[in-house]
Amino acid sequence: MVVDLDVCTGCQACAVACLAENNVGIVGEEEAAIGRAQHWIRIERYWDEGEYPEVRAQFLPVMCQQCGKAPCEPVCPVFASVHSEDGLNSQVYNRCIGTRYCAHNCPYKARVFNFFAPQFPSPLEQQLNPDVTVRSVGIMEKCTFCVQRIRRAREQARVEDRPIADGEIMPACVQTCPPGALVFGDAGDPDSQVSRLMASRRGIRLLEAFNTEPSVVYLKREGGLDV
Repeated sequence: MVVDLDVCTGCQACAVACLAENNVGIVGEEEAAIGRAQHWIRIERYWDEGEYPEVRAQFLPVMCQQCGKAPCEPVCPVFASVHSEDGLNSQVYNRCIGTRYCAHNCPYKARVFNFFAPQFPSPLEQQLNPDVTVRSVGIMEKCTFCVQRIRRAREQARVEDRPIADGEIMPACVQTCPPGALVFGDAGDPDSQVSRLMASRRGIRLLEAFNTEPSVVYLKREGGLDV
């Protein structure tokens, strides 16, 4: 995935779309205030333009970076955090016992622990996505790049005996982003849009010094903050 920071407006449409697509429960203001927010993608703010009090906020969407060398995987005692054939850091929910070792070992703080059983007051239960399980209480949750959409597109392409077209797979956050700051695709295809964007001179990865090999590339603003 590529995130263009020069385009992102911080509207949080991606976060709302992720909640709806992946059946993420709402915990409320009080729980969020004590660090129990339940979001698979969050918008960080930083200030890099102007002088106080005339400063301008910039925005940084942070989701699971789907690391090639994921520090969350080797610490899981029950192998609930595993690397999939798609190159994703998968979370096997029915294995997870909630030790939270993976969350402590994630430098991006992209994993969340569901302290309570998810609540969907009527009529919200009618909008639940049947392709995504509703997680039980006491396990870790995280972004999966909407793996259900990846598998659906793969199965459709197999039925039609054709390769998956560039841009055919769209996670909910990418589909919903109003300014088009998020781009998703096959980084292994040199002709794909995401591969061309990853090769940009503006391309950076979060916390590269940790050598986690994240699969998300950020296109920084000209003269903006290195992250």
